[in-house]
Amino acid sequence: MKQQASTIALSAGNLSFLSRIKPWSIQALIMLSPFVVYGLFLLCYGVNPVDLYVSMVKSTFGDLYGLGEVLLKATPFVLTGLAAALPAKAGLVNVGGEGQLAIGALFATWFGVFYLGEFPAWLGIPLMMIAGALGGAVWAGLVAVLKVKGRLNETITSVLLNYVATFTVGFFVHGLLKDPESFNWPFSPEISSSLRLPIVDGTRLHIGFVVALALAAIVWFVLSKTRLGFRIRVLGSNRLAAQRAGFNINKMYFWVLIAAGMLAGIAGMIEIAGIEGRLRASTGVNFGYLGFLAAMMAWNNPLRLIVTAFLLGMISVAGNTLEIGSGLPSSSVNILMALVLFFILGSGRWAKR
Repeated sequence: MKQQASTIALSAGNLSFLSRIKPWSIQALIMLSPFVVYGLFLLCYGVNPVDLYVSMVKSTFGDLYGLGEVLLKATPFVLTGLAAALPAKAGLVNVGGEGQLAIGALFATWFGVFYLGEFPAWLGIPLMMIAGALGGAVWAGLVAVLKVKGRLNETITSVLLNYVATFTVGFFVHGLLKDPESFNWPFSPEISSSLRLPIVDGTRLHIGFVVALALAAIVWFVLSKTRLGFRIRVLGSNRLAAQRAGFNINKMYFWVLIAAGMLAGIAGMIEIAGIEGRLRASTGVNFGYLGFLAAMMAWNNPLRLIVTAFLLGMISVAGNTLEIGSGLPSSSVNILMALVLFFILGSGRWAKR
């Protein structure tokens, strides 16, 4: 009897171990599958995928500079991803991170050039960040008002306003914000050196990445551990139940969209203060859409979003190696991004665990 009992216990332990390890093995298979499929695509063009993947890894993780470039790319993806993930928890689809980032960059540059140039870094940088958040909030506020007062679909309005934001930035860099010493090139004057974000020696990586991580942690904490987060999740899960519980739904929609715009606007400020140093018509182009992609891949989980943003950052940086090593255009790396998205979304219940 004792031997039989020990055998049963051992079998139960093995089953418990397998039940714990199975989800992780499925997750690993999901993450590897896009690279296998993309490898078949490369083989069709006579490129050895193993050699190319090794080169891509070396270019991104082979030294401190490469790792810094990956983190640099991931920073706006995290913030614009949060701008999509937070409203998603309330049942909203905000695709406006692109425009909110652009207007945040516009506000941050305007204040940096005209009002904050003489301020010390300890004061000027936070004020410039507030200006960026304000710009993103203003642009998201348009979506919020149209949603709450006009009952318009936020997905459509946020996408359309992205194009308006692009033209708005173009208007300013060709006009009021144009650098008089630019030899007719459309960009703003450079912000003061005191307003630039500190960087890690030997890289271009700045402290904006730490800000992005901190904001992701704050959003996760609010959504998971606070009463406000519980109300947001209830609203996203069942609007009718939220109405019957007495929630002011329109007010919640409004402020969730405003908060999302602020996150994307901070991403715009970080691009100016950390990388560009001045506003251009092309500042942050496609970062909002890639952030939305990162949020979808993470199933709108703020902590998983950090991982998916890092993955997209790695793929983006490796695009240059792809072009050199395969002869394919660097834009073909978008195929790999799409495959990663399809496999993760197609995994359904496994990815949500």
